Formats: sequence, C-alpha cells, structure tokens
Amino acid sequence: MKHICHAGERTSVAEVFASATLRRIFSLTLLPFLLAADWPGHLGPTRDGQSTETKLNWDWPEGGPAVAWKIPVGSGFAGVAVAEGKVFLFHRIGDEEILAALDPATGKELWKFSYATKYRDDFQFDNGPRCVPWIAKGVAYLYGADGDLHAVETKAGKALWGKNLLAAYKPKKGYFGVGAGPLLIAGKLLVNVGAKGAGIVALDPETGKELWKSSDDGPSYSTPATMDLGGKPHAVFFTRAGLLIVNPADGTVALSHPWRARIDASVNAATPLIRGEEILLTTSYSTGAILLKPKGAEVEELWSTDKAISAQYNTPVRIGEFVYGIDGRQEGKAARLRCIDWKTGKVRWTREKFGLASLIAVDGGLLAVNEDGEAIRFDASSEKYVERGRAQLLTGVVRAAPALSDGLLFVRNEKELIAVKLK
Repeated sequence: MKHICHAGERTSVAEVFASATLRRIFSLTLLPFLLAADWPGHLGPTRDGQSTETKLNWDWPEGGPAVAWKIPVGSGFAGVAVAEGKVFLFHRIGDEEILAALDPATGKELWKFSYATKYRDDFQFDNGPRCVPWIAKGVAYLYGADGDLHAVETKAGKALWGKNLLAAYKPKKGYFGVGAGPLLIAGKLLVNVGAKGAGIVALDPETGKELWKSSDDGPSYSTPATMDLGGKPHAVFFTRAGLLIVNPADGTVALSHPWRARIDASVNAATPLIRGEEILLTTSYSTGAILLKPKGAEVEELWSTDKAISAQYNTPVRIGEFVYGIDGRQEGKAARLRCIDWKTGKVRWTREKFGLASLIAVDGGLLAVNEDGEAIRFDASSEKYVERGRAQLLTGVVRAAPALSDGLLFVRNEKELIAVKLK
C-alpha cells in the first residue's frame, strides 16, 4: 500500500513500544499530569465522554471563551485525539487521507503521514475519514473511510504497517464508508469489519497480522467499548445486528442480543454505554434505547423503549443515576436533549429543538457542542434543564466529536479546527 511518511523511515512497533517505555520512565514525575490531560481517542480515555478536568472557566464573556488558535483543515467527521503532548488530526485533502500531529499550544504542524484514497461518499455528505485516531504506547491507529487501517509511530510519524480491510475481507458496502473505530484490548487490535465469518477481526498491533476472526455481524458506525465479564476484559460491540460481546483472547462470542432498526436505510452509531455489567444501547429509526445485563449464558433485558433516548449517532453520557443524551434525528432540526433515569428509562426532562450534539461530562456538569458549532454549558440536574453558558465557536456543520484536554476544547467542522481556552 502506497503511503507517504513526511518524517523518516519505517520502524517497528516493538521499537516504538520500547522507546515509549524509556521516555515514560525518564519522565515519571510528569506522568500523572500528562495522563490526566490526555484525550486519546473517541469519547476520551474511557470511551464514555467522561473528563476528569476540574476548575475550568465556565463564566464566558459575551464573545465566548478565548481562542488559542484556529487552522484550516480538510474534510472528515473524525474528531481529534490529544495524547503524548500532541493533537492528532485525521482528515482528507484532495485524494489523500492525512494524519497530522499538531502542537496543542499553537496548532503548528509537527509532522504528517498520508496515503492515497479513492473513497467517494454516495450521499455526497463528506469524503473524509469518520474514525477518531486511537493513540496508545507511542502508536496512532487510523481507520480510513475506505477501509485503510494503519499504525503510525507518534514521535515523528513513521509508518509501522498498513492494510486495507475491505479488500482483505470484502464486507458488504456501508452507507457512509467505514465509521467504527478500532479497539485496542488485551494486546490485540479489534475491528468491526463486518464480513461473513469476519464480523470482528483481531489483529496483532505490532504487525497488522490477523490473529482471529469471529461472527457474521455486519459493520456499524459505533466505536466499541470494553467491560469486565466474569472477571476478564471483553470487547463490547454495537454491530449492524445489535449487541456483541467478544472475548479478545480467542474471538469467542460471549453474549449477543439483536437490536437494530426495522428498515435497512439506517445505522447503529452510538457507542455502548457501560455501567458495571449493565449496557445501554441506543439508536434511532423507531428503535430507541435498551438496557441489558448479562445473566449466565443469556442477556437480560431490563427495559427498552423508543420514548426515552433514540440517538442517531451521538453517544449519551451518564452522571450518577441519570443519562443525558440526544433523542431524535438530524432531519428538520427537531432533535431534543433529554435526561433519563438509568434504571428505568423514565424521562426526567426534555429540552426541545436542542439539535444534534456531542456531550462531555466534566467539572460537575455537562458540555455540549452542537451541529451549528455552539458550545453549551448546562447543569447535571435530573430535575430540569439549566443552561449556564452558550458560545458560537464555528459556523458550518460540526459532526465530529470534540476533545477536551488540559483546559483546551478542540472542535472541528469540514473546514476549520479551533482550540478554545477553558482555563
């Protein structure tokens, strides 16, 4: 596979892991600070929209939070990742998908890695990548819109390996290209490829070599999560068919449960929300939300309804006993913000015409970034909607999930990436 690395020669993942380990040991006294600030991939370090940052500035002036920097970017719905002292932007310019490492303080490009792509969106929404890069142990894992999976060293952008999973496994074509990001778990890189006999594929993160394949489930647009099951880590996928819990050791399907729209012209896109051994799935298209719990060799349905949160693609967040999320679809801008009870699915309150938005639970409240490019601060209250601040950050359409790291909020649309100061 042809690629362009603008910062050096190919190296091995083993070498990267070793050098990263040495760097971490050398800077041991800085680790707690650095790790606390990282937002290494989709929905943050725990893949559930939770930020540990505190003492942020929510008293915004009339013009909104101060802008640290703003830069032009290419197309794509992939939000940025922030880790290891860099911002990782995955976007498309012309016929190349590009991973660019940026300085968080200035937005200056430090290096970039690129490769050719032929992807064209049949619906003409956007031709760029959809998956947020995942950063771990000195390596960035990229999954492009046309099925190109790459591992790239994060220090200088050296290529480690790359392969096209659509060519290798030939899954049924999705509506909007590839959109479910990979999951690094138990020393394996898991991907919802979605082919017959290869619904889930595990790869060696050091080489890209196939380790096992499992399931016939088709591809979704939902990035997987993790949970402990029987005292062991498991991967939790929301595939095209529904819930799929997989043992990463060998690909054994531990549990499954169907949950998908009745019409084919639909997607499952929100990441599973995990609380202990309970799993919340939500989708739109007259299907809605369901709370599930493993019970022996079966899955117990605790509740399900299309009257609570039916999320088209935004993943809800949980604070305590309550879930905050978007109910409804983009069409007609009728989507609304809701608070529901985790245990029962009962709606506590609704904010009509809020619009589609990505949510982050942070600093005792919630932060939303809507499709119109507004940042909105509101209380984590189960009694009523209380808005504390609103600021226009970008114009145009914002579908990429935001990232929050070390007091900086990163938001992008199809043309710009902005970093604003919340400290």
